[in-house]
Amino acid sequence: MSKKQPQSKREFRDGISKKRPAKSAKPVSKTAKSSLHFAKRGEAEQAQEHRSQRGQRGAARHEQSQKEYAAPVKQRAAKARKLVVRAPNQKIQQHVQELKEKRTDLSRIEPERLQKVLAASGVGSRREMEEWINNGWVQVNGRVAVLGEKITPEDQVTVKGSAIKLKWADRLPRIILYYKQEGEIVSRDDPQGRVSIFDRLPQAASSRWVAIGRLDINTSGLLILTTSGELVQRFAHPSFEVEREYAVRVLGELTQEQMNALSEGVMLEDGLARVERIYEQGGEGANKWYNVVLKEGRNREVRRLFESQGLTVSRLVRVGFGPIGLPNRLKRGQFYELNPMEVANIMKWADMLLPGERRRRK
Repeated sequence: MSKKQPQSKREFRDGISKKRPAKSAKPVSKTAKSSLHFAKRGEAEQAQEHRSQRGQRGAARHEQSQKEYAAPVKQRAAKARKLVVRAPNQKIQQHVQELKEKRTDLSRIEPERLQKVLAASGVGSRREMEEWINNGWVQVNGRVAVLGEKITPEDQVTVKGSAIKLKWADRLPRIILYYKQEGEIVSRDDPQGRVSIFDRLPQAASSRWVAIGRLDINTSGLLILTTSGELVQRFAHPSFEVEREYAVRVLGELTQEQMNALSEGVMLEDGLARVERIYEQGGEGANKWYNVVLKEGRNREVRRLFESQGLTVSRLVRVGFGPIGLPNRLKRGQFYELNPMEVANIMKWADMLLPGERRRRK
């Protein structure tokens, strides 16, 4: 057993324990302190840089999502030029004025479907009007309208609380011919913001232009627009079998057997298709031109018919539709409005009554 060491006088006086104090931590050198400081600073900078990178990635993702969901900027389109023609003689001008002034008695107008009359009055498209009627936004004589009901000029119609001045077919409709260019679409609504023919054509006062048939974005040529829904039906409905004439340029050449096959009929994805007439129009080098006439207007039908024969259409121009041909003087991007005499002739071809006329009983 170890012998206890006696306390010294100073220890006894000050009350200091004999136990040795615990060893203090080893003092940190200046070099170590500096290293520790820079290590902590480096961690802070790395953390800050990491947060910055995360923020940048988040901003990039947000910007990308904004680009994906943001509507594209609508392309600006120059207005189409009007084809100016020489004024007719005085006798024709007088007849034109008489046709302009003729009106049909509104009391003799047959009832028309509500959505059709609203669309013809320029309120919106027929599909939009059908949706609005289903939503209960249209009223006839103070009551909520029903889809498919018919109205007369005596009825009062309100849309979303506003009274609508309806336009009835009591006068000659308007018809314009437009030389559509490639790159233009035949639609008022396009999510991609491409140039539409309606951006280039003049607005129809108190009515709405309706295209008779369509041409795809890569097809040019004759496009007929009118303010008459009945005339659109007479031209475009398959039951009337109105002829469409096209000038077609292909890379290659059709054999006589292939031309016979197109005339007899080719089975496409949507059924049997055939051309009424087809004949060569010449051409230079590897490109050959053909004139093709069809009695229907299915989507990309001409292109698909030639593709069925192993040929690709490099250019497609519509040069005729029913009794109307593409005017020789009409340039690309120009339009021409038919005068009342020309409109009257088209209506007679379509078996439609002129203003003030009555259908004869057979």
